[in-house]
Amino acid sequence: MLAAWSEFLKGKRKRRDVQLFHSQLIDNIQRLNEELTQKRYRHGGYEAFHISDPKPRSIHKATVRDRVVHRLVYRALYLFFDKTFIADSYSCRAGKGTHRAVVCFTQFARQVGKNDTKTVWVLKCDIRKFFAHIDHKTLLFTLQQYIADRDVAWLLEHIIGSFSSYAPKKGLPLGNLTSQLFVNLYMNEFDQFVKHKLKAKYYIRYADDFVVMSRDREWLEDTLGRMREFLLNRLCLELHPHKVSITTLASGVGFLGWVHFSDHRVLRTTTKRRMLRRIRENPTDSMVQSYLGLLRYGNTRKLQEVVRELM
Repeated sequence: MLAAWSEFLKGKRKRRDVQLFHSQLIDNIQRLNEELTQKRYRHGGYEAFHISDPKPRSIHKATVRDRVVHRLVYRALYLFFDKTFIADSYSCRAGKGTHRAVVCFTQFARQVGKNDTKTVWVLKCDIRKFFAHIDHKTLLFTLQQYIADRDVAWLLEHIIGSFSSYAPKKGLPLGNLTSQLFVNLYMNEFDQFVKHKLKAKYYIRYADDFVVMSRDREWLEDTLGRMREFLLNRLCLELHPHKVSITTLASGVGFLGWVHFSDHRVLRTTTKRRMLRRIRENPTDSMVQSYLGLLRYGNTRKLQEVVRELM
């Protein structure tokens, strides 16, 4: 638990609620340990706030003591579950992330298109209100397939049940570290279905966004129908009606902030505008260097010059 606290503390030392917990750290840790051991632990409420990054999102932040428990759970289970995930699931995983997903997209496009000699069709999908529609019963059933220890199962059920969104027993809070792990496990069943049942070799998923590539448009249309059915019947999820498309790579495919073409990629207009606005509002060296690092992954030489001029 002290190791979990040390990890949690990074970047949060100046926050008032963290300082209050730290002022009586040993007593707080001991009390938390006793509550967990004796199964007297009760998860507290959440502080809700909204962000626009770029679309509006509702974030629910747990108390410090609860977030220490989340970190404890994450430390214990991440490596165990991560081994079960497919290689091309890129969200909230060590050694993955958006940059690697983008690189993988380009590699798959070259393989499917035989180095730009064949037409590449791309099925792109987005799940409607992903976090809000996670079904607790389905998630707990999935966890039971992996977790035999009753004490651990009790704690996981308690954490999951601490939050509901639009309906009882529905939804996970965006602010929880454990939610990142739970949604990857939740979607792992879909990933396995796509890879092993649908035989989709060129499939990439990042959270609730995913793409499948093929030279056969009709196969993608059939695959889309089977995906939609699986998501609804097995995971209680629906594809976003306005964010599903099957287009050629040559016409441009938007994925993870970039518009991808057969021989290059450019930053999406909305992503570019948001980046430039943030730099103008707070032109720190660390922010500029971070964005320059991002821009290295695309055809952005002129845009990099604009960013440097804003420093």
